[in-house]
Amino acid sequence: MPSIFTKIINKEIPGYIIAETDTCIAFLDLFPLAMGHVLIVPKEEIDYIFAMKDSLLCEMILFSKKISIALEKAVPCKRIGVAVIGLEVPHAHIHLLPLQTVQDINFSREKLKPSKEELEKIADLIKSYL
Repeated sequence: MPSIFTKIINKEIPGYIIAETDTCIAFLDLFPLAMGHVLIVPKEEIDYIFAMKDSLLCEMILFSKKISIALEKAVPCKRIGVAVIGLEVPHAHIHLLPLQTVQDINFSREKLKPSKEELEKIADLIKSYL
């Protein structure tokens, strides 16, 4: 059964897509820890990030770097945090999070519930810096 990320990649369900390449896609987390929380996902449905081919993992990291540079310009922060957890969705992905403190990347915190308009606005802002 396709993951929810595969459904976004295939445009079967809506997603706030920031950018994509032939192999990777970046879109907003719908339940972010911080505004601008972006997910970087390989288009190939692979459950575990370290099961990926080296070439795809390298592409994904370089794509993450490009997105993080735009994200840092769009959302004032001290750093862009990076996390790979891999338990919540059976599809490898990297979290990019604007950080002010280390607590901003604490996944046990309550998630935000931004409106569609807020998500569209932050997605457009991030894209404007690409």
